[in-house]
Amino acid sequence: MKGIIVEDELPAMEELRYLIETYSSIEITDTFSDGLDVLKFLQENETDVVFLDINIPSLDGMLLAGSISKFRKKPYIIFTTAYAEHAARAFELEAFDYILKPYDEERIASVLRKLEAADRREHHTAGSPPPGNKKTVRINLKKDEKIIVTDANDIDYAEANEKDTFVHTKKETYTVHESLSDFYKQLPKDQFFRCHRSYIVNLSKIHEIVQWFNQTYLLRLEDSDAEIPVSRSNVKDFRQLMHL
Repeated sequence: MKGIIVEDELPAMEELRYLIETYSSIEITDTFSDGLDVLKFLQENETDVVFLDINIPSLDGMLLAGSISKFRKKPYIIFTTAYAEHAARAFELEAFDYILKPYDEERIASVLRKLEAADRREHHTAGSPPPGNKKTVRINLKKDEKIIVTDANDIDYAEANEKDTFVHTKKETYTVHESLSDFYKQLPKDQFFRCHRSYIVNLSKIHEIVQWFNQTYLLRLEDSDAEIPVSRSNVKDFRQLMHL
């Protein structure tokens, strides 16, 4: 990925650039301190992500983001600001995230991991076969004596429960009367990962990766309160999958 930083305070710009280069593979190709200069640049050049301060000269970050949102090919926008009150407006403009100053190193690292994961998913989708040729994996899940045929993409994670498996989607929890290992065999391996002997996670649902003890991780998922552990024996494979 390539990105630009828009920041009119040099120390803040240098700190952010250092954190981006430390915690991601994103290449910062340009830095700007003036909103109009950014708009002119983006009208002639493409970039993947814009790290955007709000309080900048000529054209403030919110107006600039509003202009960018009308582009045919829109970069991700991550606001970087000392002002929390603009967050609601930022997400109305479909900002990817909103980072407050002073910068918190762990928060920056988390956002960067989430950004790179989102970019990988987008490029995977863009390179996938047309919908008519794409194989959909259907899983039979049980709820109240009914069998619900479910798209595997809708599964957030699965966990072992003695001889059964609990399967969690955004809205429901289902029971499968087979072991976690047997259930795992049905799932597409490019999307699901056995991160722990008791857990399988949908990689596309990961929202946040949190450092845990013994150099392991806890995974937080989109629209879920669950925290999924990555066992020490699976950390190496997980890091490779997520490019950590």
